[in-house]
Amino acid sequence: MTADRPLLGITLMLGFCIVAPVGDAIAKVLGAEIPIGQLLVVRFGIQALILVPVVWLTGIHWRMRGRVLRLTVQRTALHIIGIGAMFTALQYLPLADAIAIAFVMPFIMLLLGRYVLGEEVGLRRLLACAVGFAGTLMVIQPSFVEVGWPALLPLVVAVTFALFMLTTRQIAKQTDPIGLQAVSGVIATAFLLPLVLVFRDADIGALKLVTPSTRDWWLLLSIGVLGTFAHLMMTWSLRFAPSATLAPMQYLEIPFATVIGFIVFSELPNGLAALGIMITVVAGLYIIVRERAMARALSKEPPAPPRVADPAE
Repeated sequence: MTADRPLLGITLMLGFCIVAPVGDAIAKVLGAEIPIGQLLVVRFGIQALILVPVVWLTGIHWRMRGRVLRLTVQRTALHIIGIGAMFTALQYLPLADAIAIAFVMPFIMLLLGRYVLGEEVGLRRLLACAVGFAGTLMVIQPSFVEVGWPALLPLVVAVTFALFMLTTRQIAKQTDPIGLQAVSGVIATAFLLPLVLVFRDADIGALKLVTPSTRDWWLLLSIGVLGTFAHLMMTWSLRFAPSATLAPMQYLEIPFATVIGFIVFSELPNGLAALGIMITVVAGLYIIVRERAMARALSKEPPAPPRVADPAE
C-alpha cells in the first residue's frame, strides 16, 4: 500500500489544474480548423501510443474480461462523449465559462448517489446542490442568449463525467490506472478511426478529414500528450493524498482557465457569469466540507455490539 505523501499529491493535483485547461485551450485553437472526429482520434490515439508501451515494458496487468471489460467499454464511450462535448463547447464559449459550467458535476454525482445508488444525502447538501445549479445557470444565461444551445454542452460534459466517475468507481479496485487508460485509448481509437475513415467523404462536418499544417500537427500532438498526462496526474495524486484533501483543489482549474483564456483569447467572464462562477465554487466547496464531516462522523461511530443468539431461535 502506498504511504500518504500529501505534498506530492497536492503538487500533482496542482499540475492537473494547470495542464488540463492548457489542453482545452489548444483544442479551442484547433477546433476552428480540425473536425472534432479527427481531434478525438488523435487525442485517444496518442494516449494509446504513450501508454501501451509503458504497460508492455513494465508488465502492468491490463487484460480484462467479463464485467470489468464491459464497464471499461462503457467508461470509454462516456469518455469519448465527454471530451467531444467539451471540445465542441469550446468553439462557442469562453474557456473559463465552459469549464465553470462543467463543474456542476459534483452536484450531479451527489444526486446520482441519492437517486441511483440509494445513498443518504442530507437536506443541507441538497440545498447546496440547488444553489450550485443556480450559480451554473447564471454562467449559462449570457452565453445561451449569445450562442443558443451550444451553451448547454458543458452540462452534457458534467453529466457524462459524473457517470464516467461512477463507472470508474466500480472497477477501480480490479484495474491498474495506467492499464485502464491504455485499454481505454486502444478501444476509443479502434472505434473512432474506422468511423472517421468510413464517413470522411460524407456530408458530416464533424467526421471529415483535413490535412493539418505543420503547426497543427504539433498542436494535435500536444493535445494527446497533455490530455494523457493530465488524467494520470489526477489519478496518481489520489495515491498520495486523500480525496478529501484534493477535492477542493480541483476548483483551482477555474481561475487557471480564466488566466489562460485571457492570455490566449482575450476572454473574461462578464459580471453575471463571474458571480455565477463564485456561487458555484462556494456551493461545491460546501458540499466537499459536508462530505468530509460526514465521513469523520461515520469513522467515529462505535461498532455495533455483537448480537447474542436467542435460545428460543
